[in-house]
Amino acid sequence: MYRYDVIDQRIVDERVAQFRDQTRRYLAGELSEDEFRPLRLQNGLYIQRHAPMLRIAVPYGALRSVQLRMLARIAREYDRGYGHFTTRQNIQFNWPELPKVPEILALLASVEMHAIQTSGNCIRNFTSDPFAGVAGDERIDPRPWAEILRQWSTFHPEFAYLPRKFKMAVNGAAEDRAVIRVHDIGLEVYRNAAGETGFRVLVGGGLGRTPIIGKEIAAFVPWQHVLTYCEAILRVYNLHGRRDNLYKARIKILVQALGIDEFRRQVEDEWQHLKDGPSTLTEDEVHRVADQFEDPAYEALSDGDPDYLQLLQANKPFAAWARRNVRHHKRAGYVSVVISLKKTGVPPGDITAEQMDLVADWADAYSFGELRVTHEQNLVLADVRQTDLFALWQQLRDAGLATPNIGLLTDIICCPGGDFCALANAKSIPIAEAIQSRFDDLDYLYDVGNIEINISGCMNACGHHHVGNIGILGVDKNGEEWYQVTIGGAQGNDASIGKVIGPSFAAAEMPAVIEALLDTYVAQRFEDELFVDTVRRVGVEPFKTRVYGGRVGGKKVANG
Repeated sequence: MYRYDVIDQRIVDERVAQFRDQTRRYLAGELSEDEFRPLRLQNGLYIQRHAPMLRIAVPYGALRSVQLRMLARIAREYDRGYGHFTTRQNIQFNWPELPKVPEILALLASVEMHAIQTSGNCIRNFTSDPFAGVAGDERIDPRPWAEILRQWSTFHPEFAYLPRKFKMAVNGAAEDRAVIRVHDIGLEVYRNAAGETGFRVLVGGGLGRTPIIGKEIAAFVPWQHVLTYCEAILRVYNLHGRRDNLYKARIKILVQALGIDEFRRQVEDEWQHLKDGPSTLTEDEVHRVADQFEDPAYEALSDGDPDYLQLLQANKPFAAWARRNVRHHKRAGYVSVVISLKKTGVPPGDITAEQMDLVADWADAYSFGELRVTHEQNLVLADVRQTDLFALWQQLRDAGLATPNIGLLTDIICCPGGDFCALANAKSIPIAEAIQSRFDDLDYLYDVGNIEINISGCMNACGHHHVGNIGILGVDKNGEEWYQVTIGGAQGNDASIGKVIGPSFAAAEMPAVIEALLDTYVAQRFEDELFVDTVRRVGVEPFKTRVYGGRVGGKKVANG
């Protein structure tokens, strides 16, 4: 994975020193709240419901074991002993003390990490496929390109004060595991029929108050021009994006207002001033970054180890875990392991300092010292030998990290919600925990099969509820917390936005609502048909009828 050079380290160290002085001046009363606010946001520091929250960048979800150990130390010494992994492959600490934040940033800088551009109206952390470099369906490793884009965008002076926050994702596999279709710019790197490397570019996707699937603006941009083309898009957005209305400031609104054809024309016009300019990539520059992503020292192994196969037959809990949490690897004899952070009773995405230290140890012992963060709020050990799986599973089980539920109903994506976030309309975590407790039966979960539940506490959609097969949105009604339900959303190559089934529900009703939806699915599905495919085939009405046709949770469903 990428390692800082002298310039990278100097930039981050200087930013730490700068923010240390800014914090000192604020605490001394030399800076007002309004003056300090943009400075702290530039360093990932929010003021939440109860305390500051620090969001730390994990570029394209890649971590080294030494970095995870530092995060564990920060959780232990500066927070309340845990961290929260987010849908942007970042990590958040919910309880840091403001005077100590510069100390935290200095510790992060010592292991090549930072909190730069995790907030504010700028280009945010780049996300990508958590199985990049190891997936069997990968066409081109997207990580070097994500890193090149990250370096280009960090501190870019023209894009430090955009009309609104700006999110980008890069995918290089046949299957879109980076959700590029719901980003401001989504990039798919591939080779065309002539064998040339380039990018399909999508623009104007996003969730939030106005969920939209991105539109193709360019079918193929040669790799040399990916920066200049993205720069042209951002220039058009910076020029015409709404700054008078917070709710209409995202690029998706501009694309919708102009239409994709007119937006494309303006981008192409702007691109003519940038193409072949200073931001044009060279082979030397690409190799400078790509050489940091060479394969680790894989052994010459083969699949189907007899001892492993025998253990699968003899140990049902191990076999259940392997079936759900182990992924195919491009190299024979290796697999990728997904560590579930969705144990029932634990807020989705949360991990303790002790568990972080253990995962770092396992990364060293089993996966060349590296791990990944997924946008589903789980962790991945990408390069595990098949022969090590049973030993790893035993250690995961002892640490409470071997829940065999990846892709199942209890593998819930969930934002922190009203328990922490000042923007939230309702709590998210208690709803996730109530659903997990109601369906904490592996036999039932396996019968239902793959299904995604996503929960957001407000319209900002940090829990990506719009693209959940079942989406849950917290809403405020006369000062009370209610929950709106959508079905039929999906991520991946066939991404779609879910449809609202009807009036919202009280918190206590939500487990019964989910049960009614699942009962309808089981009654309506064809053999081996996924939940989202059943919804697309039969429509919303049968689900709506089942949920609203009687009494849910012992109460009449609320109106409105």
